[in-house]
Amino acid sequence: MCASATDADRWDQRYSAPDLVWGAEPNRRLVDEVGALSPGRALDLGGGEGRNAAWLASRGWDVTIVDFSRVGLDSAGEMARQQGTALTAVHADLADYAPPEGVFDLVLIMYLQVPEQTLAAVLRRASRALAPGGTLLLIGHDRDNMAHGFGGPQDPAILQSPQQVVDALGTGLQVESATRIERVVSTADGPRTAIDALVRARRPPDPTRRAHGA
Repeated sequence: MCASATDADRWDQRYSAPDLVWGAEPNRRLVDEVGALSPGRALDLGGGEGRNAAWLASRGWDVTIVDFSRVGLDSAGEMARQQGTALTAVHADLADYAPPEGVFDLVLIMYLQVPEQTLAAVLRRASRALAPGGTLLLIGHDRDNMAHGFGGPQDPAILQSPQQVVDALGTGLQVESATRIERVVSTADGPRTAIDALVRARRPPDPTRRAHGA
């Protein structure tokens, strides 16, 4: 996430609660989108308490998780240890963090709530971090959710749309999916539907690399 020290302190306090804020299970759409990928190096930007990062590590991925909350990163590390794996944790604000370029086979940006200009900068750096053949997956609260969905942030400045994300990625990636998706939310009044933005893009393989044995 990206914010002031005050916001980081607020998330530290929230993640200090006895129970995990988002639970230990990975995001279900993440599982659907990347479950069939071969494990490699993964980067989870704004990974919070690590439910997605820990799941990837349990499936053989070498995962780096980045967040501005030290408490969240500590929880992520503990979750991975309980599953018999490990994570590389980086304490950083995504507004300033520049990942190494061209090395990650998967980059995740899950429900990152930042202004459009900051998101665009994060997306550009995330794109450059992809190795040839690597996949970028963003899932976030869609702008349509305020009027037609349930819950989520009520500030349009930090909401997203698939086209906004695609435009920020620029050239160099192949967009495989850019769509709005529905997510069922359990409430005291019964199930409700939230609307998310999903963009999945891939850096083309390096044509100069020949398959082994070719």
